[in-house]
Amino acid sequence: MANASTDERAAKRPLSPHLTVFKPWLTMAMSMAHRITGAALYVGLALMALFLLGAGVGGWLHALTGWLASGFIGGLIVFLITWAIFHHLLGGVRHALWDRTLYMDPQGRELLAQASLYGGVGLTVLLWIIKSLAG
Repeated sequence: MANASTDERAAKRPLSPHLTVFKPWLTMAMSMAHRITGAALYVGLALMALFLLGAGVGGWLHALTGWLASGFIGGLIVFLITWAIFHHLLGGVRHALWDRTLYMDPQGRELLAQASLYGGVGLTVLLWIIKSLAG
């Protein structure tokens, strides 16, 4: 049975929450980045499998994958995969702490979001500095 007043109110309500309704927070961005880096790591794993397949098969496939990996694009991909690993790892630590109801207050959530952002970038840069110093 239809009610005119409830139908009118229902028509004015949004069907579902949307990003434009919410104020973007760092924790929201880090949650999205955690999911994106998780998916990107699957792509990185597939690229690594292709590289290892090329090394195992040898010949022209090894030459091709070696050439791709040693160029600028290959180096950039490896750098971004390194960042994705560290960011995803720290995001997992953040979620593990939340699962234990730690740092659930607004300041704690902001602290962990900043730690996963800056920690992922910092660990990536530190690893690549060590790599360049080691040769």
